Amino acid sequence: MAQPLLTATAIAKSYGPVVAIRSADLSVAPGEAHALLGANGAGKSTFVKILTGVIQASSGSLALDGAPVRFSSPERARRAGIASVYQDPSLLPDLTLRQNLVLTRTPIDRFTAALDEMGMAGLDLRENAGDLPLPFLRMIDLARALAHEPRLLVLDEITAALPTDLAQRVFEVMQRQTAAGGSVLFISHRLEEVVTHCDKCTVFRDGRDVASFVPREGGEARIVQSMLGEAAELVREEVRRSPRDLSAVAPRIEVRGVGAGRQLDDVTFDVKPGEVVGVVALEGQGQDVLFEALAGDRRFESGEVLVDGRPLSASHPAHAIARGIALVPSDRALALLPQRSIEENLGLTLYRRLRSWGPIPMRSVRAKTHDAITRMSIDTRAAAQAKRLSGGNQQKLTIGRWLTAGFSTLLLFDPTRGIDIGTKHQIYDLIAELAESGAAILMYTSELREVALVADRVVVLYRGRIVAELPADAGDEALLSAAHGLIPGTPAVPDSQEAGR
Repeated sequence: MAQPLLTATAIAKSYGPVVAIRSADLSVAPGEAHALLGANGAGKSTFVKILTGVIQASSGSLALDGAPVRFSSPERARRAGIASVYQDPSLLPDLTLRQNLVLTRTPIDRFTAALDEMGMAGLDLRENAGDLPLPFLRMIDLARALAHEPRLLVLDEITAALPTDLAQRVFEVMQRQTAAGGSVLFISHRLEEVVTHCDKCTVFRDGRDVASFVPREGGEARIVQSMLGEAAELVREEVRRSPRDLSAVAPRIEVRGVGAGRQLDDVTFDVKPGEVVGVVALEGQGQDVLFEALAGDRRFESGEVLVDGRPLSASHPAHAIARGIALVPSDRALALLPQRSIEENLGLTLYRRLRSWGPIPMRSVRAKTHDAITRMSIDTRAAAQAKRLSGGNQQKLTIGRWLTAGFSTLLLFDPTRGIDIGTKHQIYDLIAELAESGAAILMYTSELREVALVADRVVVLYRGRIVAELPADAGDEALLSAAHGLIPGTPAVPDSQEAGR
């Protein structure tokens, strides 16, 4: 048997009273795509940070090719042959791409070659990183990691922010990496990706490794059982949502012929109270602009939006909120106060109701935030700072905030990105509960399988226009065909052109 490329033994990490990893083992062979799995808070991201030198383990050991190693910085890990792409882009937004590459001593020629190989040639390195959409930043981070020619490529939830076409390019990178004798440590909550693209998986639960097996043997059901243990019984079989007859109900939101530069063109649809409308699109088709404009974060240049039959003029998020429209963005960092407590983050929207200076009614605020914590099952062990929470609990905060404030229309932009299957089902249940109570919900998702689980119907965006409206159970093939513009009267855009959008 070949010697493992990476061996981790009894790794543990604590932050004061909070134990992130108790005792975890993991072994990755050369030429292997190895998935690291677990529910949010199981210790995966902490393990990756230890492996890549971002933080130091409290105890335990690492070995490469059987030789003990300990990395005091990501630079030392890169020199040893370990390169990573983290959950959140590690590019400084106020610097150009070229400046970011220089900062990490990344060879420019190998970086551009990696981009070319991924079908993303022609990227202007003079652009500021902060001006690029999140999916492109993920791919740029991946190209930067590949430019260091790693022996072990660590991908921490890279596909969580990617639409299907860009995710496929990541899988092609993984295949090339392992075919060349390198290894991949792949972290994803999209279990179908793990079963399809990984040779082996290790499952963490409560800070320990609890199972290691070939994911194709037992499939998703075995993975879920290993991840959640007894709690797996709470995750029921995925039941498709049954659309209700809302034909006699007046729309809550009416979008009529709206446009915004080259991003949106003559977009028309509506969402009724009690209805969940899904939005499907490949990257760069205008979905982010649509949600931001409805939330008051940018302006439409043409058309109109009606809320309960009255025009919406939202030049600021506060105007949209005042009309009952709340946005949950995909990037949790945009919605949270990371240094503040759970209670402060949940209660933030309540403070806007103060009409004059005076004492904050903390008893009322605490009662409402406690209700949200209970309803969302938020883990409060690290209650003092939101940044200490797992990704799933941070996402629960961004949604729970609006439970305390109240709303009539909820805009969800990829709300289950990067969270485990148990938390996903909690959010699915909450969406159904909110719709049953009369909320109008517009939800973009990069996971096609979610559409049938939560939506009543789907609109498909392509090149800034709605090109199809389909039933939620239309199936992946029909949704993907429409998303690629493969419908009568709509010319398809080559992949190279889409990548440059």
